[in-house]
Amino acid sequence: MTTEENTEVLRGVPEGAGERVAELYWEAFGAKLGAALGPAAAGRRFIAGHLNADRAVSALSAGRVVGVAGYHLAGRGLVGGDAAAVRAAYGRVSGVWRVFLLALLERTPARGELLTDGIAVDPAERGRGIGGLLLREIEAVAVEQRCHRVRLDVVAENPRARALYERHGFRAVAVRRTPWLRDVLGFGAVTTMHKEVAR
Repeated sequence: MTTEENTEVLRGVPEGAGERVAELYWEAFGAKLGAALGPAAAGRRFIAGHLNADRAVSALSAGRVVGVAGYHLAGRGLVGGDAAAVRAAYGRVSGVWRVFLLALLERTPARGELLTDGIAVDPAERGRGIGGLLLREIEAVAVEQRCHRVRLDVVAENPRARALYERHGFRAVAVRRTPWLRDVLGFGAVTTMHKEVAR
């Protein structure tokens, strides 16, 4: 746990904060997840109901979650829920299409790599360094897990996030162009970024 400028960063999702985390996550990634998990209320409900609380770091201000960062470790990320869970939530017919769309977003970390699951910060709290605090805690998790690097993927339509990652030492290593996904998922290219960490 770290504390800086009235913001406390801790491991996991605080008890009772699942809906708040889902709200932040949807605000940050709803445009990308909307086709698969929308409409918004259903998407937030699905995320809240399938959180892996131990795959997150959270930022709190005055006891309220103002930011969250998820990560993949041992085959589990921040948001769980398998194909059966998607079909149960959205119906058998609609669920098949949604499972397909979610599969397009799936990423697998390489050996020795901690893969981030996205960083979401309350829009009213941006500019206070919360994203950087969350990134530093993710790096601490990577070191503890004996990973040699942190990986994240950022869509071309989010230059603000990419700038944050670059300020914190991440470098672009590959760009995957996905123009066929622009109309469906809202982005046409994904940049993979790495940061080496000392073990």
